[in-house]
Amino acid sequence: MNTFINILGVLLFATGIAVSIALHEFGHLLTAKAFGMKVTRYFIGFGPKLFSFRKGETEYGLKAIPAGGFCEITGMTALDEVHPDDRKRAFYNQKVWKRVVVLSAGSITHFILGFVILLILAMSLGLPNNKDLPVLAEITPCVQNHTVGLTAPCQSGAPAPAKDAGLQPGDEVTSIAGKPISTWSEMLTITRELSGPTEFKVLRDGKELALTVNVPKVTREVTDGKGGREVKEVGAIGVTWQQNFEYSPLAAVPASLAFTGDMFVNTWKGLMRFPERIPAVVKAIGGGERDLDTPISVVGASRLGGDAAERGLWAFFILMLAGLNFFVGVFNLLPLLPLDGGHIAVNLYERVRDWLRKLRGKPAGAPVNYMRLLPLTYVVIFIGGAITLLTVTADIVNPIRLQ
Repeated sequence: MNTFINILGVLLFATGIAVSIALHEFGHLLTAKAFGMKVTRYFIGFGPKLFSFRKGETEYGLKAIPAGGFCEITGMTALDEVHPDDRKRAFYNQKVWKRVVVLSAGSITHFILGFVILLILAMSLGLPNNKDLPVLAEITPCVQNHTVGLTAPCQSGAPAPAKDAGLQPGDEVTSIAGKPISTWSEMLTITRELSGPTEFKVLRDGKELALTVNVPKVTREVTDGKGGREVKEVGAIGVTWQQNFEYSPLAAVPASLAFTGDMFVNTWKGLMRFPERIPAVVKAIGGGERDLDTPISVVGASRLGGDAAERGLWAFFILMLAGLNFFVGVFNLLPLLPLDGGHIAVNLYERVRDWLRKLRGKPAGAPVNYMRLLPLTYVVIFIGGAITLLTVTADIVNPIRLQ
C-alpha cells in the first residue's frame, strides 16, 4: 500500500510539473495573441508528435517527451524568414515593451501559480513557520522525565509549569528572564538552562503579557553538540511549537504574499550558491553521502514528492510545487540565452542603444545579430545539459529521501 501511495505521489508531482510547463508556454501564447502577434504552434513536450489539432492559425499538440514545451511566434528575431503578409504581426516588429511582456509572461505565470498554490495551502493545511517563530501550538498537561515517555499519561504530582502559569496556544514568546528571543531554537536553548520561577513575556492578541513560569528540571535525551545524543537534566515547561499557520480567506492573501517574498529571497540565495554545490553532487554520484542542500532535478523532486505522499506530508508536497514554480520562474529570467531572460536582455539592450543613438542624432541601429551570440548560447546549453545530467544521475543512484 505504501509503495502504491509513493508511486501515486511521484505521478502527481510529475503531473504538477507538466501542468506548470504547459501554463508557462500558455503565458507566452496568451500575451502574444493579446498583442496581435501570430502564434503558429503551441506544443507540450519534445520529440515525436503524439497528436495535434488546429484552431485558427495555431496548431496545438502534445509530443512524446514530457520535458518542456514551446510556443512558436512568427518572427522572434529579425533573422527569421517571415511571409510579407505577416511582417506587421512579427514579434520583432512590435514595440519593445510588448516583446518584454511576452518574453516574461512564462515566468510571471510561474509566479502567479506559485502564489495561488501558497494561498490554497494557507487556507487549508497552513503555511510553514519558516522563520522559526516561538509561537506555542499546545500546552501540555505536565512535563516528566524521558523514561516515562513524553506522550504517556501524567504521573501523580508531575509539574505543569506552562499550564499553571497561564500560557495559551497561539502565544508568541518574546523574552525569557529579560532576554529577548526571536526563534523557537533560542527559546529551547535558554529554557533548558533554567530552573525555578522565571518571567516569560508573550504576545497575545497584540498585547504583551508577563507570566511567571516555575521551570522544573527533568531528564531528557538531547544532542551533545558532536552529532550524538546524551541524557541530561534540562529545564522544560511543557509546550509544543507551532509548525504551521492556518489563515482565513481574507488573512491568507497578505500572509501568502509575505511568504512569497520569503521564497523569492531564498530562491535567489539558492541560485547564487548553485555553482558551489555542484562538487557535492559529483561526490554523491561516486558514493559519498548525499548532502541535503545539493541541487536536485525534476526526477529527484518527484521522488521527494512520492516520499511526502507516502508519509502523508501533503503540506510539504504542495510547498515543493510552489517552490519549484518560483525557482523555474526566477531561473528563466537570468540574462542568458537561450533563456527568456537572455532574449529580454537583448531587446532591452537594443532599446537603450537606440535611445542613446537618438540623443546623438543618429538613426536606430540594426537588430542584434543572434548568430554572433550562438557560441555563448551553445556554452550555456552545454553547461545546463551537463548539470542536468549530473543531478538526474545523482537522483537515480543516490537520491535525497525524506527520513
